[in-house]
Amino acid sequence: MSRQASKDTGAELAVRRLLHAAGLRYRVEYPVPGMARRRIDVAFTRAKVAVLIDGCFWHGCPRHATHPKSNAEWWRNKLDRNMARDRETTEHLTALGWTVLRFWEHEDPAEVATRVRAAVVRRLGERAGKRETWGD
Repeated sequence: MSRQASKDTGAELAVRRLLHAAGLRYRVEYPVPGMARRRIDVAFTRAKVAVLIDGCFWHGCPRHATHPKSNAEWWRNKLDRNMARDRETTEHLTALGWTVLRFWEHEDPAEVATRVRAAVVRRLGERAGKRETWGD
């Protein structure tokens, strides 16, 4: 497991390159506020958009997840805990006002980047609209 990349995976790098090329700037491996040892893969802090790109095996992709036969019970518990932690992190960020976007590593990076860009633009527009009404 120690050889498994936990950050800067191929899927993450592909999406980040496209987002950067589109002119978006972001934080990488940003700490989840209020949750120790948890990170957001790509964070747009001003817009409060969290992008998490999950590995199919580690996070239980319904299409590609496999179940090891050796030490099966231990693996099942491990993967179930990962999925529970994912849900908890999403709920926590949502409660803090973040938009949470989760993608699987097998998804097309161009489609992911398009959806992320749309969410960031929408959130920045919402926040700008709120600022404009403060002076009224």
